[in-house]
Amino acid sequence: MAKVAANWTIPLGLAFVLVLSACAYQPPPATSGDEPGLLMGLVHGLVAPLALIVGIFTHVRVYAFPNSGWWYDLGFLIGLSAWGGGTRYVYVNRRYWIR
Repeated sequence: MAKVAANWTIPLGLAFVLVLSACAYQPPPATSGDEPGLLMGLVHGLVAPLALIVGIFTHVRVYAFPNSGWWYDLGFLIGLSAWGGGTRYVYVNRRYWIR
């Protein structure tokens, strides 16, 4: 019986998160023409883990809003992936697995 309950834990948890995220609201951006782009996304991605820790004690946002859209997201993702070692870490570890 416990095994059946464990099989439903993950789908129910995901459904709860999905329903909860549907309640999220983000105000429309007040564009002024100087939204952060690729370079600022890269910088914000690099400092995101530190900003998250500082955000616990002060009012610091990890992600810039409004931003320029896809280019900012790409820079943020590249900057954030640098904390995990980027793609080199995956390549080096996979090469050793093959042997």
